[in-house]
Amino acid sequence: MSIFERYLTVWVFLCIVVGIALGQFMPGVVQLVGAAEIAKVNLPVAVLIWLMVIPMLLRIDFAALRQVHEHWRGIGVTLFVNWAVKPFSMALLGWLFVGTLFRAWLPHDQISSYIAGLIILAAAPCTAMVFVWSNLTKGEPHFTLSQVALNDVIMVVAFAPIVGLLLGLSAIVVPWGTLVLSVVLYIVVPVIIAQIMRRRVLRTGGAAALEGLLSALGPVSIVALLATLILLFAFQGAQILAQPLIIALLAVPILIQVYFNAGLAYLLNRLVGEKHCVAGPSALIGASNFFELSVAAAISLFGFNSGAALATVVGVLVEVPVMLSVVWIVNNSQAWYERGLVNDAERRSKKPQ
Repeated sequence: MSIFERYLTVWVFLCIVVGIALGQFMPGVVQLVGAAEIAKVNLPVAVLIWLMVIPMLLRIDFAALRQVHEHWRGIGVTLFVNWAVKPFSMALLGWLFVGTLFRAWLPHDQISSYIAGLIILAAAPCTAMVFVWSNLTKGEPHFTLSQVALNDVIMVVAFAPIVGLLLGLSAIVVPWGTLVLSVVLYIVVPVIIAQIMRRRVLRTGGAAALEGLLSALGPVSIVALLATLILLFAFQGAQILAQPLIIALLAVPILIQVYFNAGLAYLLNRLVGEKHCVAGPSALIGASNFFELSVAAAISLFGFNSGAALATVVGVLVEVPVMLSVVWIVNNSQAWYERGLVNDAERRSKKPQ
C-alpha cells in the first residue's frame, strides 16, 4: 500500500478539520464552489471525481471476463453477496439504526437523507482498493481481476435500478433523471475513457508503461478524493459542530454491514468448497464499497450539504482500518478454513456410491 492508502483514515480526519475551518472562515468561497453547477452537476466536483475514478478504472482489464468460469463458485458467491444481499441489508440496517434506534440523536430533517447515503454506499462494489486487500491476503489475482471486471459491467446496468428501488422502498423521492445522469457521468463515461487510455498505453508502451501511468496517477486520485472531502466538510461543518456524534452514529451500520457481508461471503465460499485464495478476496470484495462513486452519486442526487453525502464520507473514513481488520481475520483463520475443506472432502469421499 502507498503512504496515501495506508493513512487514508488520517487524511480524512485532517480533511474534516480543514473543511470545517474553511466553511467557518471562508463561507463565501465555499458557496461560490457550490453554485458552479450545470443541470444539477457541480462542475468542480465532477472534475475531481473523474480524477478519482478514472485512475481506478485504468486497472480493470475487461478481457479478464474470459476467466470468470475458472472460479465460478467464488464468482457466484461474491455476486450473490454484492448484488442480492449487501444493498438490501444496508437498507435494513439504515432503517433500524438511523431511522429508529438513533433517530433521537440525529437531525430529523436529514434522517431520510442519511439512509439514502448508506444505500448508495452499499450499492457500489469496490473497484480499486480491493486489489490491495486481495494482495494482502495472497488472493488469487485472476479471480480478483475477473470478479472486479464483472462487477463493473453489472454496475453500469444495475446501480441505478437498485438504488432507485431501495430509495423508493424507504419512501425517499427518487430523482430518476439525476440518478441516470450520475450513472452516465460517473460510471459509463469514466469506464470508456479509462479503457481507451489503457489500450492506447498498452499498444504504445506495453505493461511497463501502464504500470508507470498507474503509479503516476495514484496520488492524483487520492488528492482529488481528499479535495472533494474538504469541500463536503466545508458544507457539513455547522451540522457536525452542532452534533459531533453524527459521524460515530452513522459508522455503526456501516461497520456491521462490512463484517456481516465479509463473514457471509467467507463462510459461503467454505461451504461450496472454494480455495482460501479465492475466499479471501471474495469476502473483501463482498464487504468493501466503491466510495468514490458513492460520494459522487450522493452529491449529484442530494447536494453537498445533504446527509446522504455525509453518510458516504463516513464510509471513506472507516474503509482502511475496517478492511485491514477483515484482512487480518481472513489471514489468521486460514488453517480453520482449510481444515473445514479437508473434512468436507473426506465426508464426501465416504458417502456410499
